[in-house]
Amino acid sequence: MPKTRVYELAKRLKISTRELMDELEELGVSVKSHMSMLDEETVNIIASLYEEEKKETKIVKISEKKRPKKEEEKEIIVDEEEKRKKSEEAERALEESSKKVVYLDPEELKLNILAEKIKVPLSKIIKDHFMRGIILRPAQAVNLEEAREIATQYGWNVELKEEIVSDPLEALKANYEKLYNDESKLVQRPPVVTVMGHVDHGKTTLLDRVRKTAVAEKEIGGITQSIGAYHVEIKGKRITFIDTPGHEAFTEMRARGAQATDIVVLVVAADDGVMPQTIEAFNHAKTANVPIIVAINKIDKPNANVDVTKQQLASKLGLVPEDWGGDTIVVPISAKMGKGIDELLEMILLVAEMSEIRCIPEGNARGVIIESELDKGVGPLATAIIKDGILRAGDYVVAGSTHGKVRALRNEMGKKIKMASPSDPVQIIGFEEVPDMHEILYVVDNLDQAREISAFVKEKQKKERMVKGKRHVRLEEFMRISGEGERKTLNLIIKSDSFGAVEALKQAVAKLETEEVHIEIVHSGIGPVNSSDVMLAAASDAVIIGYKVKTDSQARSQA
Repeated sequence: MPKTRVYELAKRLKISTRELMDELEELGVSVKSHMSMLDEETVNIIASLYEEEKKETKIVKISEKKRPKKEEEKEIIVDEEEKRKKSEEAERALEESSKKVVYLDPEELKLNILAEKIKVPLSKIIKDHFMRGIILRPAQAVNLEEAREIATQYGWNVELKEEIVSDPLEALKANYEKLYNDESKLVQRPPVVTVMGHVDHGKTTLLDRVRKTAVAEKEIGGITQSIGAYHVEIKGKRITFIDTPGHEAFTEMRARGAQATDIVVLVVAADDGVMPQTIEAFNHAKTANVPIIVAINKIDKPNANVDVTKQQLASKLGLVPEDWGGDTIVVPISAKMGKGIDELLEMILLVAEMSEIRCIPEGNARGVIIESELDKGVGPLATAIIKDGILRAGDYVVAGSTHGKVRALRNEMGKKIKMASPSDPVQIIGFEEVPDMHEILYVVDNLDQAREISAFVKEKQKKERMVKGKRHVRLEEFMRISGEGERKTLNLIIKSDSFGAVEALKQAVAKLETEEVHIEIVHSGIGPVNSSDVMLAAASDAVIIGYKVKTDSQARSQA
C-alpha cells in the first residue's frame, strides 16, 4: 500500500506542515517530523476532513459577501494572503530539505563514500571532527547511526535503500506455523527439563539419583564440566533432562540451558537457602519464560530448615509456595537419600501436562542447538534437542548461517542411532561449520535449499552488523527511539557495592517510568559486573547499570 510523507500531504492540502502535524497529534496520530510516513487510510481520513472544512469555509465566505462590512472583509483577506505566503515559504524550505536525503546500501556505509554522496570534501569532515577531538579515517566503516550523525551536521539525512528480498528462512518458519495451526496433527511432547541452582546445592546428585548412575562421583571437583542431555522413563512417560553447571565460570552454559527448556527445576539447599547463583539461575529461567518447580534439597541434614528456605524464596524471588497460598510448586527432597524424588518427577509430569507441550510428530525435524564444538576427530559437532518431526542420518540440515548433511547421529550415551524423535537429545555430525548455540535446526529437502538458506542468513547477519554496529540496544539509542509512538520496555540489570545502594537504585529508576517507557529490572546484585551479567543482558536485550563497582576483564571483552 503506497505511503505519503507528512510534508507531501500538507502540500496537497495547501496548508503548512506544522498545522498538519498539530492536527495529526490532536487525532492521536504520532509523527516525528515532516519526513514521517502516513499510511493510505490515515491520508484518506485527513483529506476528507479538510475537504469538509473547505466546504464550510466556502459557505462562510458566501454569507460574508452579503454583509456590507467591507473593512472587516478586507482585513480577513489580508490575513489569509499573509498566511498563504508564509505557508508557501515554509513548504519551499521543507521541500528543499527533503531533497537533501541520501540513500545508501549497507555496503556503502563508509566515510569516503558518505562524503562523496553528501557532496562534502572528505578532508573537511575529517578536519571538522578532529577539531572536536574525534579521529576519523578516510575509508572508515560507520554504522547507520554514525552516518546519520555525520550527515546531519552538513544538512543531510541518511536513509537505507529498501531491498525487497524473499526470505527463505521465513518461508520455512511459516510452513511450521501452518502445521501448528492444525491441532489434529499435534501430539503431546515429552518435557525438556533443566536443573539449575547454586554450586554444591545438589544438582548433579539429584540427576544421578534420577538416572541411577554414578555421574556425580565421576565429575572433577564435584562440578559438572559440560552440558549433558539425556532422557529417562517414569511410569511409561519420558522426561528429557538438561544438566547445567552451577559454577560461576559456566554461567554461559546455564543461559543456553534455560533457553532450550520447557520446565526449570530450581534446586535450593535447605541448609543454605537462596544464594547469589540461585538468584541468577532464577532470572535466566524467568527471562526464558518457562514454568519453575523448586526442589528444596538436603532436607536430611540436621541444620536443614525448609520453612526458612520457603520464606527466602518468597521474599527474594517472589516464588510463593502453593501451601502458603501461592502458585509455585515446591517439593522438599533429599537427593542423597532418595526422599521426595518420585513426588518431584510426578510434579514435572503434571506441569508438563498442564502446559500442553505439543509437537509435530512426523515429517522434517526442527530442533534447538544447545551445544556446539569443533571436535578433532569428527569436525563440527552439535548437540541438539529435537522439538518437532524426525531427524535421520542422511538428512540435509541448516542452522543459522551454516548447513550440512547428517553423516551420523549419536545419543546421550555416545552410541550411533538412525533417527531422533521429539524431545530426544542428539549429537549431530555433518555440519560444514560449527553452528551457533541457540540456533534453530531445520531439516530441508535438499542441499541446494540448505545452501540457499544459510547463505541468506549469513548475508543478512553481515548487513545487520554493518548497519547497527552492535546487536543489542544501547541506552542512548533507546532514548532516541522511545518517543516513536508505542510504549517501549527498557530492561535493566543493576549492580552495586552494597545491598542498600542496589535497593536505592531500584527505587530511583522505578520513579523514572513514564507513559512512553516501562522499566523492567531483569536482575540486580552486589559485586562487579561479570560475564553472567553480560550473558543475561544479551539474552534479554538489557542495559547494565553499575554503581561504584568495576567490570571484570572477561565481561568487558564480551560486552
